[in-house]
Amino acid sequence: MIKQIVSICMVMLVGIVLINSAYALTQLERVEITNPRLVNAFGVKISNQVNVNQHVQITADIKNNQDKAQKFVYIVQVKNQQGVVVSLGWINGLSLDPEQTFSPALSWTPLESDEYTVEIFVWDITEEGSKSWDKLDALAEHVVLKITS
Repeated sequence: MIKQIVSICMVMLVGIVLINSAYALTQLERVEITNPRLVNAFGVKISNQVNVNQHVQITADIKNNQDKAQKFVYIVQVKNQQGVVVSLGWINGLSLDPEQTFSPALSWTPLESDEYTVEIFVWDITEEGSKSWDKLDALAEHVVLKITS
């Protein structure tokens, strides 16, 4: 009888450990960044081959994997082929409810013919009143998009 109770307790303990570890999120899994892409002014996906002076929107799907709301800042950095940052923009004050997906977009216009690397970041801004970039931390691994102009 005691052997059966101990066996049942062990099975329950293993089940609890497996379930908790399966659903535990690491710091960089709190949010997912997927499907980085270029869209036009109407939100329609366009090619990564764009013309000089063509206005485009840089977007990605951002999903909150947590069971609580998450405030964040959406950051887009564009580098030319030499690795020089030619554009840096962000949208601050965004929030996602649990399991919600949102696709923010930032406008960008290539001013010269080049190969560009776009990096998209999503950082935590839950510290109220904080305007300092040094108090932000990443919610997900950044994603990369290549553009030719």
